[in-house]
Amino acid sequence: MSASEAQPSADGRPRVIVVGGGFAGLTAVKALRDSAARILLIDRRNHHVFQPLLYQVATALLPSGDVGAPIREVLRHQPNTVVAMAEATGVDPERRHLVAWHPDRGEGPIPYDYLVLATGVEQSYFGHDEFAPFAPGLKSLEDAQAVRSKLLRAYETAETEEDPSKHRDLLTVVLVGAGPTGVELAAAIASMARVTLKSNFRRIDPSATRIILLDNGPRILAGFAETLSRTAHERLTKLGVEVRTHAHVDDVDEQGVVVAGERIASRTVLWTAGVRPSPAGQWLKADTDRAGRVAVGPDLSVPRSPEVFVVGDTAHLEQDGKSLPGVAQVAMQQGRYVGRLIANRLAGRPAPPPFRYSDRGNMAVIGRGFAILESGKVRLSGFPAWAAWASIHLAYLPQARNRPEVLIRWLRSYVTGELDSRVILGGLHPPYEKRPEAAAAKASTAAPTGRQG
Repeated sequence: MSASEAQPSADGRPRVIVVGGGFAGLTAVKALRDSAARILLIDRRNHHVFQPLLYQVATALLPSGDVGAPIREVLRHQPNTVVAMAEATGVDPERRHLVAWHPDRGEGPIPYDYLVLATGVEQSYFGHDEFAPFAPGLKSLEDAQAVRSKLLRAYETAETEEDPSKHRDLLTVVLVGAGPTGVELAAAIASMARVTLKSNFRRIDPSATRIILLDNGPRILAGFAETLSRTAHERLTKLGVEVRTHAHVDDVDEQGVVVAGERIASRTVLWTAGVRPSPAGQWLKADTDRAGRVAVGPDLSVPRSPEVFVVGDTAHLEQDGKSLPGVAQVAMQQGRYVGRLIANRLAGRPAPPPFRYSDRGNMAVIGRGFAILESGKVRLSGFPAWAAWASIHLAYLPQARNRPEVLIRWLRSYVTGELDSRVILGGLHPPYEKRPEAAAAKASTAAPTGRQG
């Protein structure tokens, strides 16, 4: 991608590049709606993903379209913004160039006056990337669809397996990591197996699915109050989930996992244990924390580069002696702050006070109609917490037209247990030599080629 092709400010207006169309990046762009800037938003995907509901795509409750929103559609009423589907690969702070790659135009520099890096995180296997092929994570729509297919294929395979002794391994699901994603995913799988699929098969009993949730720490949901953690643990146990804490995973392969020397046979292992930030710190040659997040100043700018800002999961900022967590609310508040700060600079207005995060609380859903909620001293569990969770998440969906559809799906699932999206993408693909077209090709090459006369 060359500067001339991607130049968003041919009219001389200040150039602001935002990298990343997640919560932080999208909120920053929206905060610059009325500014005197030309904005270029770069993302390697053409859609924004509403991450808190990604597990519902993975468990067939919601289709991908309810969780993913085309970035161009979200910003259709913002004429000062150009959207480019490309991938950032580096930054030259001295020349004020972002380096980006496009599959047709290759790699090239793009000049900026202000740069906002909201590049997010990716799955972390804590130095064991060899686990990845056997234990997919859940960070994108592609991941969610892959997990959904992996789960549903396990039931399809078990249904056609004539040896009952092999059903247990096929119907064992292991989740590594008991943070909000792991807990929500485990509970959703339990509901799907015991309610939705109960009458769909003839040779297996989906309710016999064994779901094991592992965590290396002393309790699940470590970011919540201990009382809510216990409530969540009890709820998961009631749903039939085996919860194991102090469970260190030694190995993962196609046959299952090894936990503290014990092998758990499973064809479906899912990784919900951790994340690592993008390489933004390496691009900027900036100070980072142990996880690799960029250490930013009180205004979220990079030291020695006041025109470069890092926000969201890629940024490290401490408040009241603690590092801010990598949650959507932090990302959105930081994106909004940086957008307004840049807009104020361009308009000659005073800078806002240093960024301060306003904690709106934590929530996690644990099965149909049950959630836990913590906000300050308020702690709720059960249906009231679920109702609050549903209201808040509906309000923040990026496309308003999806909200009624999502609500209807939730209510129908709550009442009937039905799921709408049990489609496995991609059919069976036997080896080429066993396909009909291979036999036809072989026959044609073996046919006599003698001259007629």
